[in-house]
Amino acid sequence: MVKKQLIMEKSLELFAEQGFEATSVQQITKRCGISKGAFYLSFKSKEELILALIDQFMEQFLSNIDYTVRNAKNNENLLYDFYYISFASFNKYSNFAKIFMKEQAHSVNNEMFTKLHYYYQLHEKAILAMVEKLYGDEVNEIKYDLVYCIKSFMRTYTELLLFSNTLPDLETLAQSLAEKTNILAKHMTIPYVTHGFVPLFTHPQNEEGTKEEIIRFIDQSLEEVEESIEKESLVLLKEELLTPTLSQALIKGLIENIRNHPQCIWTAYLLRNYYNF
Repeated sequence: MVKKQLIMEKSLELFAEQGFEATSVQQITKRCGISKGAFYLSFKSKEELILALIDQFMEQFLSNIDYTVRNAKNNENLLYDFYYISFASFNKYSNFAKIFMKEQAHSVNNEMFTKLHYYYQLHEKAILAMVEKLYGDEVNEIKYDLVYCIKSFMRTYTELLLFSNTLPDLETLAQSLAEKTNILAKHMTIPYVTHGFVPLFTHPQNEEGTKEEIIRFIDQSLEEVEESIEKESLVLLKEELLTPTLSQALIKGLIENIRNHPQCIWTAYLLRNYYNF
């Protein structure tokens, strides 16, 4: 296992057991079986490690949503799939999410606030794309308000799942929220969030979508991925960005090769958006 990934996995265990504040770098290195020097080669501080964990969760979360919306074969199951995948992702990282929600007043600094705001904007953009795909012009006047309603559903029920003592029934939850969303889409007549909010949805700050930025992420992934089909695909995708020669079908296939690798999830997301696949 790559040392950086080992540190992230073991620190997640400790944060879930003790919280952010109570967990020291020394405890993390002891759990990993590495020296402090090895830790600081990967992360400058515990705060940078926490930011990396947020990146890991949000990148996987947003990538899964983006892939679901873009590759839906029919709209009938899209809402259900969207909600199910979203809550399944939160459930997977539930221990980390609980600690973050409890301690965020102590841990959120300007850098973290900017990062979270950026991811929230991307989340809104993904939901908007789903709403437009599902309902088209029928919801043109209410679609932005509908996005916020969907976000509110997700936030409220995420808190319920995180702090409930019962096992989550994700299938029923996804069915219930899909039904509620359809009712709103068909019957809402007085939206509060209107077209005046469009810039918030269409222009996430610092979006990493330029060719140069994608190449930078590919280079980072290449450093962390061992010899494999994923590494070969990354090399070919970088060459394609620098000197385009491949067909769309081949590019799609290469992106598909990397999309499930832990170190390539965000790179695949950026490439899908760059090529509009």
